[in-house]
Amino acid sequence: MKKALSHLRVLDMSRVLAGPFLGQNLADFGADVIKVERPHHGDETRTFPPYLKDVDGGQTEDSAYFMAINRGKRSVTIDIATPRGQALIRELAAKSDVLIENYKVGDLKRYGLDYDEIRKVNPGIVYCSITGFGQTGPYRNRPGYDYIFQAMSGLMSITGGPDHLEGGGPAKVGLAICDVITGIYSSFAVMTALAHRDRTGEGQHIDMSLLDTTIATISHINMNYLVGGIVPKRMGTGHPSIVPYQMFQAADGPIVVAVGNNGQFAKLCALLGIPELSADPRFLTNPLRVEHRDALVPVLATAFERDTMEAWVGKLTSAGVPCGPLYDIPQVFEDAHIKARGVRVERPHPRGESVSILANPARLSATPPSYDRVAPMLGEHTHEVLREVLGLTTEALQELSADGVI
Repeated sequence: MKKALSHLRVLDMSRVLAGPFLGQNLADFGADVIKVERPHHGDETRTFPPYLKDVDGGQTEDSAYFMAINRGKRSVTIDIATPRGQALIRELAAKSDVLIENYKVGDLKRYGLDYDEIRKVNPGIVYCSITGFGQTGPYRNRPGYDYIFQAMSGLMSITGGPDHLEGGGPAKVGLAICDVITGIYSSFAVMTALAHRDRTGEGQHIDMSLLDTTIATISHINMNYLVGGIVPKRMGTGHPSIVPYQMFQAADGPIVVAVGNNGQFAKLCALLGIPELSADPRFLTNPLRVEHRDALVPVLATAFERDTMEAWVGKLTSAGVPCGPLYDIPQVFEDAHIKARGVRVERPHPRGESVSILANPARLSATPPSYDRVAPMLGEHTHEVLREVLGLTTEALQELSADGVI
């Protein structure tokens, strides 16, 4: 199989989610990603349950969280607090194309591993720093987690139900979305910097901020404010500019409907057994339906209660009205289409019969992603990498190990 990035070596010094997600994206397409971890401790996500079961049903040390974002990598344990550990990192960086780190601003400078020092040994390196608030600005030294950036970006202000309803108010997105988005944006930034390096030979420093990327992701909502002064309100599953575009309760479960034009609205009303609604002067156009949302939605809601979710999805889909069931996580992986797309991939694991992983969603016809390695065990490849990349002898590796450097 062709691997588009097999010519690249990546030194991944990041932990937790955003940086490792970036490294995994590169590994999926063939890059040799060397994950640097602390001896005996490793990435803290190794301690996040649940854990993979071994062939006998016992618990292993392999965390689902860690495995989700570190497949395809080789794990090397190096103590960067030691001078010899710092020297090993500089030697590895000299032979790498990309370095990923998410230490607090200024931390790596104390060890002589900041961008200015690394580019002395490798002027062409692409050095990607991922932090909560970025390398500049008055908040640059603040610590922060995804939850903080969901709040400060405005994301939580537009997520959740209206204040006047029971259970309303701001809500957190159900995953660490700011980290994931930053990993995706960082992947694009790194590949852009590599394209520049390929033409000029010049490396560069990339400054990625979780707060910046989340604000950028709010996209047209933020533009609505910047251009028109529109301050959005929380609307639960509803849409501020399109009606009906929300969740309804069928007789046995929730269904979501997204009606994008007048033709689809007429079809919806006919299927619901209320065709006269599409001719009502209050609902003739989408702007009118938005204006009279409070009158329209309860009528539609009552009609949806008359049949099952599966029945409605079948009828509406056949008529060309966009809709879908609202799945929980187990239902996602039972859906026939999702199975056909190969979203779930099984791979052998050294401590279990196999492990399920989530496929990379980028489907390239000539250079597709591959999953040759599951997430590594802590320090699994330390000797292999240092011998292969730096040419260290068995005696030198034994000495480094005895001294606690690796």
